Amino acid sequence: MDSQTSQSSQASQSPHTFQVDLRGLVDLLSHHLYSSPKVYLRELLQNAVDAITARRAEQPDSPALVRLFADGGTLRVEDSGVGLTEADVHNLLATIGRSSKRTDGLQEVRSDFLGQFGIGLLACFVVAERIRVVSRSARTPDAPPVEWTATDDGSYTVRTLPDAERPEPGTTVHLVARAGAGEWLTKEKVLALARDFGALLPYDVRVDGEAITDLPAPWDRSYPSPSTRRVALARHCHELFGFAPLDSIDLSVPLAGIRGVAYVLPGAVSPARRASHRVHLKGMLLTERAEQLLPDWAFFVRCVLDTDSLRPTASRESLYEDETLAAVREALGERIRAWLTGLAAGDPERLAAFLSVHHLGVKSLARHDKEMLRTMLPWLPFETTDGRVSLEEFAQRHPVVHFTRTVEEYRQVAPIASAQGIGVINGGYTYDGELVEALPSVRPGTVVAELDSDTVTAHLDSVDPAEELALADFLAAARAKLDPLGCDVVLRAFHPLSVPALHLGDRSARHEQARAEAEEQADDLWAGILGSLRGSAPRARLVLNHLNPLIRRISSLGDRDLIGTATESLYGQALLMAQRPLRPADSALLNRAFIGLLEWATHGEGDH
Repeated sequence: MDSQTSQSSQASQSPHTFQVDLRGLVDLLSHHLYSSPKVYLRELLQNAVDAITARRAEQPDSPALVRLFADGGTLRVEDSGVGLTEADVHNLLATIGRSSKRTDGLQEVRSDFLGQFGIGLLACFVVAERIRVVSRSARTPDAPPVEWTATDDGSYTVRTLPDAERPEPGTTVHLVARAGAGEWLTKEKVLALARDFGALLPYDVRVDGEAITDLPAPWDRSYPSPSTRRVALARHCHELFGFAPLDSIDLSVPLAGIRGVAYVLPGAVSPARRASHRVHLKGMLLTERAEQLLPDWAFFVRCVLDTDSLRPTASRESLYEDETLAAVREALGERIRAWLTGLAAGDPERLAAFLSVHHLGVKSLARHDKEMLRTMLPWLPFETTDGRVSLEEFAQRHPVVHFTRTVEEYRQVAPIASAQGIGVINGGYTYDGELVEALPSVRPGTVVAELDSDTVTAHLDSVDPAEELALADFLAAARAKLDPLGCDVVLRAFHPLSVPALHLGDRSARHEQARAEAEEQADDLWAGILGSLRGSAPRARLVLNHLNPLIRRISSLGDRDLIGTATESLYGQALLMAQRPLRPADSALLNRAFIGLLEWATHGEGDH
């Protein structure tokens, strides 16, 4: 009984083999793995190239020919490669979907040959309803030619043929177009796809007798002079990407098996936009949309390169993210960084032309690279009260480098600060604030300070105490009107005279204002919590310019209500000048002040 139980247990635990639905596998590979039907031709070319590579590893003098013939309904692809025996064909299909551990035969030359060949053939069902392969082995000359025929329902047959069917080693693939896919097998389409995918292949590839390879690659050719090379690469860029580049950057990294070129875009692009590049793998175009090839900061270039070290994904349409790709990305970034450094050292005019378009990309790089920041200091443009100048030039002029965190703060104080002799940099644009703060690390002795309302106010001239005392009633009425808005009123004398009032409110003041507004609208518990957070942060200030004629006239008014309306108008105008977003209370104030002034003006007309 125990013996029977043991045998039964062993039988129930014996392994089972998965039953693979070949038709489902065909559908998965041909319709879901690839992004476009056009990849079928790339897979056919890759199979032919792999077969020739395998044969030449053993027979270096063997022919290296790939011939394609298309008529719209059928396509025939012939290669002079290593070919297959009947056993190879069966093993080929057996390895689809799993890795093979074989170390003999074709795989000792190229470990991924069979898997690629099998998957590549199935990919042809995107455009074909029937595939017929006739092959003769170069490794086993006495073996007869073998024919493998498959249809898109998942069935296939294998048989041997008379020697006359394929007298020479190699493989011929015949495709018969599926309904509605005939356009993919026309001569024009096949020729265009073959040129796109195979222009850099190392073998003789022809479509109906027309050569499609174009070697050596444009970046590997010899040119009479650097200017001639630049013109030729610019033409290549225009043909490939559709734009004339500002410049071209050599991307040769021999240790990583990479040769190529980066083209600098002639117009500005968003740093958030993912750049796409063309990557060839051992001559075959792998993808036109490689996004992870370069560091994120290098969004101002488009690359085309050939590599034999990077690893493709299963669909062979993108790159596998691994340590090799990370190392290549860093190496290519170094090439672009070296190009920038070279321009700074030897070609300032071209550098200036580049920075006028792509300063954002360089600033992004300089944030994390002190050497790049140090190199670019004389060149990177910043908006300042001295105009658009570099950080180096600005720091030479001003003992303290003041900057604002936002564009609104800069616009608010720039005219006043400039008139008072305070140098200010607009740090509100992308990366600018970070770079200004990093300035002392590459320029020792530089003093950098964020500009706040206290600093601006301190540089404005005080009004004579006797004059300010005489205006005490006016200031009291103005302060009473703006106090509910969390804004103080001060009187100063400053230039330019045309500015009647200046609204100063740094971030801490705005935070306190937002907290106070939230406290007013909160329930008792939440109001108590917000109240406990109340700090001694300075309130916003409306600085009235005692030198301005309008302020002098308003300050002489005896009507307290009219003073209040005028103060609200000055407050609203100062907010608008600062281009600061208006709160609902501010919008209501502007409307109220406008209507009040209209009523006062029309009332005065009626009296006359």
